[in-house]
Amino acid sequence: MKSWYKKFASQPHQPFFTNGILFFTLFMIILFLSYSNLISLDTNLLTYHAYTLVFLVFIQFFLGFLYVVFPKFLMQAEVEPTIYMKQFFLYFIASVGLFFAIIFYSKLIIVFQIILLIAQILSFNLLYSMHKKSVMKDKNDTKWVLIAFSAGLVSHLMFIVSEFNFSSSYIVSKVAINSGFYLFLFMVIFTISQRMIPFFTRVMVPEYIINKSPKLLDNLMGLLVLKVFLLSFDNAKLNLIADIPLFIFITKELFRWKMPTFRTPPIVWILHLGLYWIVIGFIISIIEGIMAFIDPNFYFEKAVLHTFAVGYFVTVLIGFGTRVILGHSGRKIETNKFAISIFIAVQILAFFRILSSLVSNFSLDYMLFINLSALILVLALIIWSCKYIAILVENEKKEEISTKWKQG
Repeated sequence: MKSWYKKFASQPHQPFFTNGILFFTLFMIILFLSYSNLISLDTNLLTYHAYTLVFLVFIQFFLGFLYVVFPKFLMQAEVEPTIYMKQFFLYFIASVGLFFAIIFYSKLIIVFQIILLIAQILSFNLLYSMHKKSVMKDKNDTKWVLIAFSAGLVSHLMFIVSEFNFSSSYIVSKVAINSGFYLFLFMVIFTISQRMIPFFTRVMVPEYIINKSPKLLDNLMGLLVLKVFLLSFDNAKLNLIADIPLFIFITKELFRWKMPTFRTPPIVWILHLGLYWIVIGFIISIIEGIMAFIDPNFYFEKAVLHTFAVGYFVTVLIGFGTRVILGHSGRKIETNKFAISIFIAVQILAFFRILSSLVSNFSLDYMLFINLSALILVLALIIWSCKYIAILVENEKKEEISTKWKQG
């Protein structure tokens, strides 16, 4: 057991990816059970679904990745296992506690939210200390990760405050979720994406040279702040003021990059597809704004958010996760038919989730489609985990035997 733990804790992505996928699956199961009326929850959807995915699930995946790449970006020493494992256990305790509190005793939710916020403050301090110590001249990417992370801490605190029952608590919670989603999660993931996806592309296509806009992240953050501000008015018409510039900006930027998508293997082109989902998300948001003028009763539910969450976040998560797990376990970074089928399944699921948001307009069974979406996502996560997360928790001796067998 001691040797297993030493191996499990030896690289930061291993515990954080494992925790992320475990609780991603569990909280999606809660959603499915709640929507199927198999369990009764006395907390709202913002808490047990939106809050948990924004502030608990996705960020753990990308923290595991950040603890690997931040030292490389900044030419700093690797993070010691004793440091990040203390944080991991805080995240784990908060995750377990939230899971059971949501199901059995909602009054305890705020206790575990505070523990989770403390864990994220520690994560921010660790990343900030590396950024501050570094003498690298170009620290723009790490700066924007930290700015996005600080926005996430403020958003997280706002959501916890909204748990106290006061007249504006629901409005505060919605602003907290919107800012957490766009200024924190979206911005962190995009900052990593615009750094790592061109790099991975160049590894496979050596002659490729990225041509990014000089103020890419500055301009994106400004437009996202505008979007979050407009979302607070809960008026789809107003969202066009931000969505049209965002669509034009992102589309022009991706066109400028000229990524050789068709010349790269699946482990890379899946990441390109993730970026293209951003464009689709803003197209849907623009259509929603236009339809608010034409037919205000046409219901989009949360089509835009789920386009980004499933299409962009999950695609990039699976792409990064597969690459990092294979590369850091000493395995060949390649994609077999199994991996490709998972990649394609996620793309189909993203389209299906968008469709699920719209079906009520055509007198179809909304709950059936939502439950199917949740169930398919859970199955995809479990199937992917059986192949790749299993590598992270693999016994050290078994791994050595497997490696020697493959080497002949």
